Amino acid sequence: MTISDTGACGAAVPAQPALTIPEHGGPVPRAWDEAERIALWPGTPPGGTFAAAERDPSLPPTFLTGIAAPELRLFQPLPGMRNGRALLVIPGGGYGFVSIRNEGADVAALFTAAGYTVFVLVHRLPGEGWCPRETAPLADARRAMRVIAAQASLLAFDPQQVAVIGFSAGGHLAATLLTAAALPDDAGVGDAIDQLTPRARCAALVYPVTTLDGAHAHGGSAKALLGPTPDPAMRAALSPVERIAPATPPLFIAHALDDAIVPAANALELFTAMHAANRPVEMHLHEEGGHGYGIGPADAPAGLWPLAFLRFLERHMAAARP
Repeated sequence: MTISDTGACGAAVPAQPALTIPEHGGPVPRAWDEAERIALWPGTPPGGTFAAAERDPSLPPTFLTGIAAPELRLFQPLPGMRNGRALLVIPGGGYGFVSIRNEGADVAALFTAAGYTVFVLVHRLPGEGWCPRETAPLADARRAMRVIAAQASLLAFDPQQVAVIGFSAGGHLAATLLTAAALPDDAGVGDAIDQLTPRARCAALVYPVTTLDGAHAHGGSAKALLGPTPDPAMRAALSPVERIAPATPPLFIAHALDDAIVPAANALELFTAMHAANRPVEMHLHEEGGHGYGIGPADAPAGLWPLAFLRFLERHMAAARP
């Protein structure tokens, strides 16, 4: 027996086995390849010219880069299972790639089984030529919500019943989508979709980046999004923890205390800001799980966040808007 600690009376405490974390690498899942692709923009996206950054050869194929044409991948429930609601899923990747397996296809499989129509966002990466780089992902997220609303009648869900799930830097993008009302929303193309609302009913943020400034900021995400010489005003505008307002939608937050990449203080500070603003918020802090666990380990409490969020959705999808 391996001993990791002793109890108060000197009794040996066995070491905990490693958690079974869902795979983030490996080959691209078949379900992803088979999912319907929905372009966000007609033709070239607004905001400059695509210029692919050099790809790290160590990245697995499930970490997407070189995104010239942002899109949604559509995952639908089985016939007879539709609940009339939809989810936008935003994978993480530190704004340097988009992780489409553990934070994309896995999430879609779980929530389509619960009746949700799921759209997974493949957004532009700020370091691939777009201008302004800082708001290219946000423009894609806003457009994604509008495109989803435009699909509601065809796919039999209520456009007022759309929630968002974001992971890590995708959690930052989801939180920015909910809180960046002060940033201009003028990156459209002037079509009918641009006239639809990008507002979400509620959101789940899983091990999210919530600030680009201060001791708890994730330096990698901040540098990738803001560039080497960030504008202080933009850094503040893109720090959701500073932008909670009376109209911020209800938030569900999950984070592991042993996250060595994005400190759990990001979740705590966002929870505190939501609570201080008297906005609906629920937070689950897990003892273990690390970073990047996606739908969570099946052998630890961190793997229960999807079930808790489904209950949260039932409460807040049914509730009247503020």
